Amino acid sequence: MNEMPTNAALSPARSVQDYIDETPIWPDGTSVGAAPMTTMQWRIWWLAAAGKFFEGLVVFMTGVAMPLMSREFGMNAFQHGLVGAASLAGILIGALLLGGLADQFGRKVMFIVEMVIFIIFLALLSISPSFGWTVAFLFGMGVALGCDYPTAHLVISESIPTSARGRLVLGAFGFQAVGALIGTLVGYLVLSNLADVSGWRLMYAVAILPALAVVVGRFFVTESASWLMVHGRHSEAEHEAHKLLKRKPQYPKHIKLESKHKPHSKEDRHPSALFSARNRRATILAAVPWFLQDLGTYGIGIFTPTILAAALGVAATHGQDLTDLIADDELAAEGAAAIDLLLILGVGAAVLLADRVGRIPLQILGFLGCAGGLLIAALSTYYTDGPRITLIFAGFMLFNFMTNLGPNAQTYLLAGEVFPTHIRGMGAGFAAAFAKMGAVLTAFLFPILLVDLGTATLLYILAGTSVLGAVLTYAFRIETKGRSLDEIGL
Repeated sequence: MNEMPTNAALSPARSVQDYIDETPIWPDGTSVGAAPMTTMQWRIWWLAAAGKFFEGLVVFMTGVAMPLMSREFGMNAFQHGLVGAASLAGILIGALLLGGLADQFGRKVMFIVEMVIFIIFLALLSISPSFGWTVAFLFGMGVALGCDYPTAHLVISESIPTSARGRLVLGAFGFQAVGALIGTLVGYLVLSNLADVSGWRLMYAVAILPALAVVVGRFFVTESASWLMVHGRHSEAEHEAHKLLKRKPQYPKHIKLESKHKPHSKEDRHPSALFSARNRRATILAAVPWFLQDLGTYGIGIFTPTILAAALGVAATHGQDLTDLIADDELAAEGAAAIDLLLILGVGAAVLLADRVGRIPLQILGFLGCAGGLLIAALSTYYTDGPRITLIFAGFMLFNFMTNLGPNAQTYLLAGEVFPTHIRGMGAGFAAAFAKMGAVLTAFLFPILLVDLGTATLLYILAGTSVLGAVLTYAFRIETKGRSLDEIGL
């Protein structure tokens, strides 16, 4: 079939999502199976994926950098907790205070601003003069990443076909796992080639130039036409939709938009709207399971090198000379990198299955699998030598695979889907902020509780929170697989 397709029969006016979902037909009447992605849609996707990559890079690299920070600043267990929790506390604040600004000022503006803030604090962190400033700069960097949680999701989900939304949003989210692996590898390479206590600064500095390239790219994306329509800017929305859907051959040739949403008052856009009878179920589903998931994912993710170092029998940070400290940190980083590979495999499975199986079944299965992995890791404490190492690696690998197949991926996806357009940024931001309360708690308390309770007890507790996450997901389930954002927003 050599003739070019044309757009399907047009109604006088349709919504933004109707045009995005439109598939062309060939002159003989044969329909094309799916709407091909445009260059602009792929550009938006890659630039959003980059934000998730940087989050994984800097947050999980902290676990490798922390022993060197500890040596330079003479940190105790409390200070270890502050460093681990600082960027996560920033994510909490950024998602809560800045995430909702995408509903007020637009998706594109915040898409750019958040990355500028990230670069500023990343550069300051690499030259931090003291422990206090290090914590402050990690916090500021986290604020930028917190804003990215809802914004990156929205710029993707409001710009792509419904049929591909799940796998493309999760595909971008999967770059968090890629960033976690690369961050661990960067840490390992720095440790291998720079035998200096200040090597942790270089670990963070290597991200500055790539982040600058992402900022430049974000200036050249379209504003969300759906957001413009909700704010009554119809002509601008049609212009941006045309730029978004520019392709050869061009279809649709003409765009005439109508809104499927009723006008919303200021009260409808107030934060209290998240807890109205209409939105309460969505708020609970988006926020509470994500909170429970973050308790385990960030505690295990950040402190995997620490737990592995203990399991492998290496010496404590204090009392070592610098050569031994770096050698032990390298060994733990190698093990953490191997475990982090399962994060990538897990999110790969989520990408393949989210639009087929559905978000809710995968989230429930993932929570139960996380509990199983944590129980296996806890059992390792009853053994020594080879069996102990085997069990802890098997448990953490299962945990990482199942968390990215299920709750770590699906909570992020659901939070950007279950709210109507006019409060989607605010709802997704609130859910991310509430979730990061769990991340901050576990990152701050993990090194302290490891000493006070021991590894086994702590892992048993996290296994229990995973089971609770599965129960709550089922109780408040809202399946969004295959549903248009227009339909969800009605």
